[in-house]
Amino acid sequence: MSDWHVYMIAASDGSLYTGITKDPQRRFAEHAGGRGARYFRGRQPLCYAYLESGHDRSSASRREARIKAMSREQKEGLIAAQRDCRHL
Repeated sequence: MSDWHVYMIAASDGSLYTGITKDPQRRFAEHAGGRGARYFRGRQPLCYAYLESGHDRSSASRREARIKAMSREQKEGLIAAQRDCRHL
């Protein structure tokens, strides 16, 4: 099944959090409600900066690892490229 998503959430301190989920709305609500990752203790999730769909569990995990290994500049490039595509 290809119903997994890879995402980056912009946090209140300017950082980016990367993760995977089957349900982006539910996962964001969990992060915002303090039931998600420990990462959001002391910072708030602001919005999805990047959302990529069409993965199975395995490919989503691999993609998450590749994104986490990227520099901040490379992550911002991904975000900018997605924004550009949405305006086409």
